[in-house]
Amino acid sequence: MSNILEVNKVVKQYGNYTALNEVSLHVPKGSIFGLLGPNGAGKTSLIRIINQITMPDSGEIILDGEKLKPSHVHSIGYMPEERGLYKTMKVGEQCLYLAQLKGLTKQEAKKELEYWFDRLEIQGWWNKKIQELSKGMAQKIQFVVTVLHKPKLLILDEPFSGFDPVNANLIKDEIIALNKQGTSVIFSTHRMESVEEMCDHIALFHKSNKLIEGKLTDVKKQYRTNNYEVGILADNPTALVHDLSQHFKLVPTDFKSLNEELKLEINLGTATPNELLSELVQRGQVTHFMEKIPSVNDIFIQTVSQK
Repeated sequence: MSNILEVNKVVKQYGNYTALNEVSLHVPKGSIFGLLGPNGAGKTSLIRIINQITMPDSGEIILDGEKLKPSHVHSIGYMPEERGLYKTMKVGEQCLYLAQLKGLTKQEAKKELEYWFDRLEIQGWWNKKIQELSKGMAQKIQFVVTVLHKPKLLILDEPFSGFDPVNANLIKDEIIALNKQGTSVIFSTHRMESVEEMCDHIALFHKSNKLIEGKLTDVKKQYRTNNYEVGILADNPTALVHDLSQHFKLVPTDFKSLNEELKLEINLGTATPNELLSELVQRGQVTHFMEKIPSVNDIFIQTVSQK
């Protein structure tokens, strides 16, 4: 798979502070790429460099096979966390203006805006001023002006901020639809459930350095613990726990269930899942048996806390 974006050994300093320390990154074409990290990790600095708002002190950015240049602004859609709409300007007038800055003619912009206003059911907002809209309504307008020029690369910084659950789900569906149509997406957020649901690749930044990068499933495999959550209805739970502890490492755990079963987290060690399951079914009714796969949130916390 070729890359829509390559970041090669980029350094960015502000005085004595290093925001990016020889960071390299590869975003595959057609991916939804999660850019993760705590506040101050360097994510926003990198995004600003990709958008040519600031320049790196060293290193280079390659966009779709070409060294980054000013004309690439027409190939990128960027929705910053701090939104950039003019509050006293009318919605339609502002959308047309911003669309033309992205290279669309007025006629092309009107056609695209008609499509998006209809799709997001905001037809009646054309003559409203931004200051008359709620935060969530303004977010919809910001999303529209970010995507209407059909960018190759869409960069979204906390895209669900300000949305209620219904509209957050609406925008999520639109992002996924754009991705299926070929748009590559860089997705920066603190909402780990959104990363789990949407991203197929991730990178984790901390203290100006990239700590993790790769396909999400591969990253999860690296952090695999070989632990299983088990629920079992047993006649003698105490004896079962004693016998299991002779062969496996186990600790009490909790998960949502409709039964009042014994709940355990069991590490397989050198055993196989089938060997554990075979042992369990001989001792009672197994109601729950699932590998405890590390979440993105687990990986985030574990990695950052170790540095």
